[in-house]
Amino acid sequence: MLIAPSVLSANFGQLDQEIEMINSSSADWFHVDVMDGVFVPNISFGFPVLKQIKKRAHKPIDVHLMIVEPQRYIDEFCIQGADSISVHLEACTHLHRTIQQIKSLNIKAGVAINPHTPIHSLIDIISDIDLVCLMSVNPGFGGQKFIANTYKKVKELKELIIKSSSKALIEIDGGVDFENAPLLKEAGADVLVAGNTVFSHPQPSEAIARLKNT
Repeated sequence: MLIAPSVLSANFGQLDQEIEMINSSSADWFHVDVMDGVFVPNISFGFPVLKQIKKRAHKPIDVHLMIVEPQRYIDEFCIQGADSISVHLEACTHLHRTIQQIKSLNIKAGVAINPHTPIHSLIDIISDIDLVCLMSVNPGFGGQKFIANTYKKVKELKELIIKSSSKALIEIDGGVDFENAPLLKEAGADVLVAGNTVFSHPQPSEAIARLKNT
């Protein structure tokens, strides 16, 4: 199981220390949520913050674009340090073209889908991507309650991946905690994004290790 702490939940007053904590922990990736206030009802951060994270991060940076017209910004996010970029199916008019744009930059390409979007929407793209980010809360804010239907979607997605001979990883983003992590693993998840569960813990690195050993 890969663990990707969500920097969105970190203490930005001591971001350097938070990055070092992730570097020295058993975490596998940095997860960076970019929100534009249009596609989702919240605004997070953009290129300057990603650039600072990249300077200090010793692990891959997984960028999740919750924005409209992501194709306009993909090249710059790659320049600023993204090792993988996931775009929302719901935000892409020409999804295949956008995925090819990401892959042309020699980084991993992912597709994120909202809780209401059915798995079969991925049938025509699943063989072209490296990652599927299943939103297990409605995107926009941290600390939301996990949507239980996600277990069913993970199983459906795993079946599609196997049937399509795809190598895509299944990433879960939203409401991941110590209780649902083992159930997500059992259902077929490969990557867990964890925000509040990690950064609200008295010992964040211990929380990461506990999720890692799920």
